Amino acid sequence: MEKIKTDILVIGGGSGGLSVAAGAVQMGADVVLLEGHKMGGDCLNYGCVPSKALLSEAKAAHAKGRAPKTAYPKAKDHVKDVIGTIAPHDSVERFEGLGVRVIEAYGAFKNENTVIAGDHEITARRIVIATGSSPLVPPVPGLENVPYETNETIFELRERPEHLLIIGGGPIGMEMAQAHRRLGSEVTVIEGMKALGKDDPEAAAVLLEQLRGEGIAIEEDAMASEIRGQAGAIEVEAKDGRVFKGTHLLMAVGRRANIDKLNLDAAGIDTENGAIKVDNALKTSNRKIYAIGDVAGGLQFTHVAGYHAGVIIRSALFALPSTASTAHIPWATYTAPELAQVGMTEAQADEAYGDKLEVVRFDYTGNDRAIAEGQTTGFAKVMVVKGRPVGATIVGHMAGELINTWALAIANNMKMSQIAAMVAPYPTIGEINKRLAGAYFSPRLFESKMVKRVVGAVQRWLP
Repeated sequence: MEKIKTDILVIGGGSGGLSVAAGAVQMGADVVLLEGHKMGGDCLNYGCVPSKALLSEAKAAHAKGRAPKTAYPKAKDHVKDVIGTIAPHDSVERFEGLGVRVIEAYGAFKNENTVIAGDHEITARRIVIATGSSPLVPPVPGLENVPYETNETIFELRERPEHLLIIGGGPIGMEMAQAHRRLGSEVTVIEGMKALGKDDPEAAAVLLEQLRGEGIAIEEDAMASEIRGQAGAIEVEAKDGRVFKGTHLLMAVGRRANIDKLNLDAAGIDTENGAIKVDNALKTSNRKIYAIGDVAGGLQFTHVAGYHAGVIIRSALFALPSTASTAHIPWATYTAPELAQVGMTEAQADEAYGDKLEVVRFDYTGNDRAIAEGQTTGFAKVMVVKGRPVGATIVGHMAGELINTWALAIANNMKMSQIAAMVAPYPTIGEINKRLAGAYFSPRLFESKMVKRVVGAVQRWLP
């Protein structure tokens, strides 16, 4: 067995792990990276990249009218091509070219600072666990006897499902529902509680109305109690007796942290709620070991893993204090319309700030570019406390792009006056953010008796 000593050992070649490895090696650290499956992790191979590629093809098919049967395999070809185009950036060859020692094997702890991976024993000064997450498949009675898809298999499916049943009404479920509906499938979403239940309910209602209008059946308060049937004829029965029938089944109920192979006990690493327990510096109970991204619980987004990588590089490489926060982390659901959020929702802000909270909003119907493109469905609202945004919710065309302005503002503790000072090109969807800031100041300027008195006095004294 080869024994290796290194500065930084990264376990997992997904978004977070690759960011740590690339950053650390380019700053002069000796880095070893372990990946037992596919470089690029879930995001490249089964998540963000293929899902957005499929949605893009579905949008194109939808714009042309009824999708032909050839649209589905064509869309899957596009998914494969997109992954293939991006893959070299995350490849073994690229990282070895940067100077990273890449070992294509899973890692398991031998002790508090040593990991066994294949025929290698690696001892490191600092270890970063970035093993991500996998689809959570709950033990619904009968599921073990029925064929089903997850996000790790659905993109390999070549034949269009006649009627796709989706268990789970979160972002993954809704994105796949709209993509498959627009590519010609009948779709039923089965949600045990409320669809898009983690999002602002007012904004979620706009999106759900659009999805239902496209012919997607969204069944809420329908907790699955039994699954039965066979390929091409599957039934899902809810606890209240409702039965939903389809040809294919997609499980999209959430994610679980990938910790099973790690032998965490050997390193003295504690877990909590099925994920690795970390403090606000992303350190585990073993202070020389960090956990980032999905495996550390919390928000499960690719950009969060990348953000975590930046946090721990400061700590692991420079021995400087560095902590992670979630207040400025945005997220988006890439349906049409898109749904995006950063910071507090209106309900959360109301609970936290009460009478100090002001909510300003602007509808897409007031944006000239949205009118020109026929994209007037939706609205944006910002939660403001003492002149500073604490949260923003946007549902509508390009919401995932618009939310960036508010993520920047919250991350840097900016004032609404700084957003108002921005000059946005006309006509753009981005003007919505400018108009939101205007909506905050308008009452202060146009409804203020003091302002009117001052203006009147100045005008009387002007020559």
